[in-house]
Formats: sequence, C-alpha cells, structure tokens
Amino acid sequence: MTTMTETSARFREFKMPDVGEGLTEAEILKWFVQPGDTVTDGQVVCEVETAKAAVELPIPFDGVVHELRFPEGTTVDVGQVIIAIDVAPGSGDAPAPAAAPVQEPVGEPEAEAEPKGRTPVLVGYGVAESSTKRRPRKGASAAPEAAAVAAAVQAELNGHTAPAAAPAPAGAPAGGRPLAKPPVRKLAKDLGVDLATVVPTGKDGIITREDVHAAAPAAAPPVAEPVAAAASATPVAAAVSARETRIPIKGVRKAMAQAMVGSAFTAPHVTEFVTVDVTRTMKLVAELKEDKDMAGVRINPLLIIAKALLVAIKRNPEVNATWDEANQEIVQKHYVNLGIAAATPRGLIVPNIKDAHDKTLPQLAASLGELVTTARDGKTSPAAMSGGTVTITNVGVFGVDTGTPILNSGESAILAVGAIKLQPWVHKGKVKPRQVTTLALSFDHRLVDGELGSKVLADVAAILEQPKRLITWA
Repeated sequence: MTTMTETSARFREFKMPDVGEGLTEAEILKWFVQPGDTVTDGQVVCEVETAKAAVELPIPFDGVVHELRFPEGTTVDVGQVIIAIDVAPGSGDAPAPAAAPVQEPVGEPEAEAEPKGRTPVLVGYGVAESSTKRRPRKGASAAPEAAAVAAAVQAELNGHTAPAAAPAPAGAPAGGRPLAKPPVRKLAKDLGVDLATVVPTGKDGIITREDVHAAAPAAAPPVAEPVAAAASATPVAAAVSARETRIPIKGVRKAMAQAMVGSAFTAPHVTEFVTVDVTRTMKLVAELKEDKDMAGVRINPLLIIAKALLVAIKRNPEVNATWDEANQEIVQKHYVNLGIAAATPRGLIVPNIKDAHDKTLPQLAASLGELVTTARDGKTSPAAMSGGTVTITNVGVFGVDTGTPILNSGESAILAVGAIKLQPWVHKGKVKPRQVTTLALSFDHRLVDGELGSKVLADVAAILEQPKRLITWA
C-alpha cells in the first residue's frame, strides 16, 4: 500500500505502513526525530511494535520534520499519517528586500525537487534515482545577525539612521515572524497566546513552551501539549494506584492473547506425557561441545530435542499438517518450519526455523542460536514468525517439570520440554541417579488421533534415551 501522500508542493505525509503479513495496527515505541529536525531519505525516524515484532521505519524523502501526529505509546492503524515533512522549508516566507543581501531562511535547508518514481518497499524505500545536492544547513545563531543586517540596509535605503537595537519581545527579527517550533506555535494557538507578545528565553531568541505558558492568561492553566493531535491516544504507561496496576494490552502481548484464545477454543487439544532418562543425551551434548566441527555454535539439550522431533516427524509425516476449515481439507506439509517459543520483555513470540527438516546438526545449531539472539534483541521479523508447522516450548529453563501447552494457531502439535533433573531411576536392574525429564505433546485431535500422537511422542523419547537412533532412524 502507499505509505506517503503529498498535501501540497511543500508538505508531504508519511503513513503507517503495513510492515508485513497483513497487520492492521502498530504501536509507536520511540521517535528518533522531533519537529524542526532535518531528515534525509532512508533515515530511521521511529520504531514501531506490531503484533509480531519491533520494526524501525525509515522516511522516504528529504526535508524538515514539520509535525509528529502521534505520541510514543500510541497504537496507530495502518494507513494513518504519523509524520509530516516540510520538503521545501522556507518557501512560504516573504522574500528579502531587493537591496539587502540574499539571506537563506534561518535554520532551514534550501528547497529541493521532490523525488519521483519511488516504489515503497517493506523496510526503506529503495535507492533514490539521483541524490539531491543541498546547501549546508545554517545554524540558528545566524538569526540575530541576519535580522540586523537586513534592518540596517533597509534604513539606509529609506534615508534614515538604523536603530541601535530593536527590542525583541517576541523572539523574532524586526518585522519578521516570531521564532518558534511548530509544536510551540500550536500550543500558543491552543492557549490563545500571540507569539508576537512573548519574551523568548530559548537559545538564539527561540520561543519555548515555558515562554508560552508564562505569557498565557492567569485563568488558563498550563496545558500539557501532546506530541500529536490524537484525542483517542491509548495510555502510554501503566495506571498505578495504591492497590492495583493497570497495564494496557497491546502489541505482542495482545496478539499472543488473541491467538491463544482462538487456538484453545478452535482446536480440540489433547496432551500426552512421558518421562524419560536423558543421561545419554546429556553426555552427547558434552561431547559435541568439544567437537571441532561444532565450534562456534551454541550446543545445548534443546538442539538434540529439536533434532529428535524432526526425526519423529519424518517417521510419522501425518502429524505435520494443518486444518483448512474453509475448504474442509487436511493440508499435509512436506516441510517442517520448526517454531521455538521464546519469552521476551514484550511477551511470548514463536519464531520458526524455515525448512528445519533439511538442516544438518551444525546448521540447526546455528539457526537456533541466531533465532534466540534475535528474539532477545527484539529484532525478530514478522516473516520469521509466520508459517510455522510444529513448535517446541522449553519450560524446563524455569525449573518447571512440564505443562499442557496450547497449540500455536494453525499448527498441529507443540512439544513441551520440562526441567532435566538428577533423579533415582531404575537402570539395568538397579536404582541409580540418572538425568530425567518429562515431555508433553499437545496436538489437534482433528488432525492427530491418539495413536499417531503417541507414536510421535514415543519416538522423541526413544531418541533422547538412545541418541544413536538419530543415525539409524534419520
């Protein structure tokens, strides 16, 4: 969809794009620019969080930030304008007197031609056909000198002596427009304050918000100006009282809740359990850590468990399917996109390893390591969280024995792995301390009957008990 509009020859608007997978909204996490800042084509202006991931948005043209339409923490629908850019700053100002030296508009770059022939893409907007040369932006410190020179020249032309210094109660050059940023101008308008009567205290004679509040009528209490005019903005922070805290449900957590409710009340869940001796698997993990062929990749029990599940699916391919309600069909998948449930500060996400069934053990280890690192950094892309077929959730890292996991929406099965603990176990006719864990497999009973589900779980357990089966069964 188009994410930018042209409101005039001077101002252009950038809309919240659909950053992937048909999402309808995103929350603005952080603005990296403020009104008055100069931006260039491809510069990241904000970070947004969709129902699946945090994404940085670049601006597709050059100019000066005119207005931020929404504050941080606001959930914005796809297609709504989030920022307006002045692509020809200074073009609306009155020209300098004829005999006066030509002055560039204070603090604003030269007007430039608008880019054409640009095609929006997911992240960024492609490479511009040609780069636009721009004069260096002059600092705001040039404002007093420019005004003084212009006033002196004009006085000479009129045959008068130039005044020594013009009083500046409004923070503007003589006869010019008061110096203030767009949000400050809006605040003054809301409070009914004439900027020409305000005494500036900002650097180089710029009027600040505090100046406007100080000049406001006594009967009018100061109004906290939002970053954007959005009356329906959602709460940015949790509402805290003495007895309770209310946290807005949005972003990843909102999507997770909706998906879990939808899955729980759509697919008939069945969960089966098995407790297994994984002592040999733990020995294999220790040996792989010393293997030079596995150097540089993360080795842990989850790697062997993932490989065991992939082998079990290969032996029982019917489990790797999805239910097509619209067409009343069971769709069997001939590939495995292996999901790994990951707890992040923003909530639970389930990125998946594409075509995991085709990966060797070192490749699978590298993919697992990359997946975990990306998830912890909050940089998982929407594409990485779509198209999963089966999932593993490792609740054992929290010291939990096992659980009854809910299926990831659209998938047929999810394997929960419990904590691996040293326990008394009958081994070769004697009670010995062995490393033991409990596995739980939840599956969609429309797709997977009890026999098939039991076979898959039994195969995973058998491989973890005797890892050499990875060779004989693969």
